[in-house]
Amino acid sequence: MCSISPGAAPRSPGREPAVEVVGLVKRYGTKTAVDRLDLTVARGSVTAVLGPNGAGKTTTVEICEGYRRPDDGTVRVLGLDPVADAAALRPRIGVMLQSGGVYAGARAEEMLRHTATLHSHPVDVDALIDRLGLGSCGRTPYRRLSGGQQQRLALAMAVVGRPELVFLDEPTAGLDPQARHATWDLVRELRQDGVSIVLTTHFMDEAEQLADDVAIIEGGRVIAQGSPEELCRGGAENTLRFTGRPGLDLASLLKALPADSVAAELTPGAYRVQGKVDPQLLATVASWCAQNGVLPHAIAVERHTLEDVFLELTGKELRA
Repeated sequence: MCSISPGAAPRSPGREPAVEVVGLVKRYGTKTAVDRLDLTVARGSVTAVLGPNGAGKTTTVEICEGYRRPDDGTVRVLGLDPVADAAALRPRIGVMLQSGGVYAGARAEEMLRHTATLHSHPVDVDALIDRLGLGSCGRTPYRRLSGGQQQRLALAMAVVGRPELVFLDEPTAGLDPQARHATWDLVRELRQDGVSIVLTTHFMDEAEQLADDVAIIEGGRVIAQGSPEELCRGGAENTLRFTGRPGLDLASLLKALPADSVAAELTPGAYRVQGKVDPQLLATVASWCAQNGVLPHAIAVERHTLEDVFLELTGKELRA
């Protein structure tokens, strides 16, 4: 384990958001990529920014990182203007690029150690190499690293300076399951240490696992924002499923359930109840099973996933 708590750089007042974007506009010729977008990232939180390709999320994040200038609106990152105050801001943030930013011939370990020297209070490099499994490829030139190794090196370079705020772009792309979960653990540790994190990802389960807040961008605007639980709960019709012996009398079950409930036997012995699934409905189904001598082999409540919500809002697959 290696501690990656923020360094000694001065902090803005605790109540101030880590990122605050108001009325952001960015145009490329006649195309408006970002259209009066508002976005807030709370301190010490993980915010996932999601959207189909071309929605404006990458442009928005790049403006927050200081790589692009906005055409209109205001952007404050740790209380500073990411362009005008770039010199003061850069030591306080970490940026994980999905590709590029590393000399093709540079060795992985030498690049990470060089990055560490650019910061006043870097993380212990050896511990970070061990934490992210980079020891076996430390002397390998960047161009010869696998995609997963390049991702882990990019993550290490983003956090080695103990940033207060980290921008992570597809942090687990190309990683095997073990490395993916190790990365998730590191993100959780950063959050626990008070680091603010902006995460872009194409993996819905990653956003659900890590994010305190999710912002879905479409057409250059935030069309929905909230916790994964809030977004999945809003407007979702819940479903309860259970299994038992085939041919149960569902008419008697429906009499016990609220009037708007629907019950069906999908395949022999596999049952589905739809409606407002709450503790009372679950108790009613369990009681009905007991009264009818039914011991359910499995009973589960299904809710909309973040991917379901995303597709309903955008009408697109994430990689469209």
